[in-house]
Amino acid sequence: MSKNKLSKRLLVLSAAITMMLCQSAFAAEEQVKAEAAAEANAPVVQMNMQEAMVRAFETNPAIKIADFDKDAARASLNAARAGRGITISGSASASRGGYDDDWYRDYVFPKNNQATKIGNTYSNSVTASMPLYTGGKLSGAIKSAKASYKSALVGVQKSYNDMRSTVTNGYYTVLQADDMQVLGRESVERLAEHLKNVKAQYDVGVVAKVDVLRSEVELANAQQSLIKAENAYKIAEANFNKIIGLPLATNLFLEDTLSYVPYEKDLAYCLDYAANNRPELEQAKQGVEAARGAVKQARSGYQPQISAFASQSWATGDGHWPADEEENWAVGVNVNLTIFDTGVTRAKSHAAEANYFSAQENYRDTMDAVMLDVRSQYLNMREAEKRISTTEVAVSQAEEDYRIAQLRYQAGVGTNTDVLDAQVALTDAQTNYLQSVYDYNISKTNLETAIGVPMEFPHQVKIEK
Repeated sequence: MSKNKLSKRLLVLSAAITMMLCQSAFAAEEQVKAEAAAEANAPVVQMNMQEAMVRAFETNPAIKIADFDKDAARASLNAARAGRGITISGSASASRGGYDDDWYRDYVFPKNNQATKIGNTYSNSVTASMPLYTGGKLSGAIKSAKASYKSALVGVQKSYNDMRSTVTNGYYTVLQADDMQVLGRESVERLAEHLKNVKAQYDVGVVAKVDVLRSEVELANAQQSLIKAENAYKIAEANFNKIIGLPLATNLFLEDTLSYVPYEKDLAYCLDYAANNRPELEQAKQGVEAARGAVKQARSGYQPQISAFASQSWATGDGHWPADEEENWAVGVNVNLTIFDTGVTRAKSHAAEANYFSAQENYRDTMDAVMLDVRSQYLNMREAEKRISTTEVAVSQAEEDYRIAQLRYQAGVGTNTDVLDAQVALTDAQTNYLQSVYDYNISKTNLETAIGVPMEFPHQVKIEK
């Protein structure tokens, strides 16, 4: 291939690549513009914590699932109780057939020519029955169904408690992310102002170029941190929108602020309250009751099943519908006792007993887990509370240190490094204080959930759809 042809091909290839890059850049620019336009047109919602709770309770699937589980458990309980009542059943049958000709003619009615004909037979019956004694089968079923219903009721309360914790934690996360944005902007503003001062002194020959470069680097780093903080806020906002059932792009204006409100209860009170109010404990307890009822059901296989019945039947042999000629009625008692079932009843009884012992162990394990959860959340809350007091002092000291470092630098007796170090220390102190307040509020919410403080639906709050 000649050099001219190769050069032409390279030129064409370069042009094609350039066009592709331009198109990609144009597409990326258009995408950025589209995202900015979508964000600008996103709805804006202002709310407080209570309104956020209402939205979550009305829209989140977890609450509805718990309600449906409760309805199903209540229906199962009603079905179990109805098993003790009277059952009325009706039946109707129609058949067509006859007898074997040779056998019927030779051995039954050899002279009856009509008996060999094919004919229709109809019958109707109505039967009413009621159990008198089931050996614990019905009472065990009712006991299990009742325990399951009580567990489902507690499950509804648990779903509200859990949703309160989820909403509160999400709400506080948005507040913290917003405060981190504010701290990031303040840090950028301080460094930008300091950079102006450094440049002014450099222009008159007071400081070296290295001070300007170091200040510019610190400002760029602070701007990077601010970008991350702004992105973290958008993510926290989108997550919270999902929790409360709003479009993910919704812009939120939350009315509350992160603050410190002392918690007066001690650990002994929290442990005792949890032992009596934690929903998981009540559910585990009802699980033991349901297993006990299942044992009673399984053992009923050893007992006789006694029921009373009354029946009325009609039949016809002339081959015509309806069957209302030959009437027959009966009243009596049925007794059914399984004498031998190859060990089925014994195996079911052993399985039910094992499940009962398992439910007891589950209750014990749940109790230990609840007590550990309460203790951990309480200690985390107290630890964050102590950090609040220490970091609050550190913020005051860092602010004073930064002010002095600036004055010393402006007076020519301090260094640029002193100012930048003081700025970093101030930002760290402010961040630590904000984190301690956030951790305290989250731990306090988790503690209230851990001890089982009931959450009631605030019906009085109305929100616009």
